[in-house]
Amino acid sequence: MTAKELVGLSVEELEGKSLELSQELFNLKFQLHTGHLENTAKISDLRKDIARVKTVLQQKRA
Repeated sequence: MTAKELVGLSVEELEGKSLELSQELFNLKFQLHTGHLENTAKISDLRKDIARVKTVLQQKRA
């Protein structure tokens, strides 16, 4: 997901996307601690996506 893709979304869609990504991050962390996560790089990618969404959301609110 790139910032260019996120700029076209509305504030409500960005908030929903942020919530969805946060839930997915929680699930991945849970899998990591239970030993079921195979690709640990997904966690850092997801954290970066959340940061992108929050940055674009902050820019739209300002």
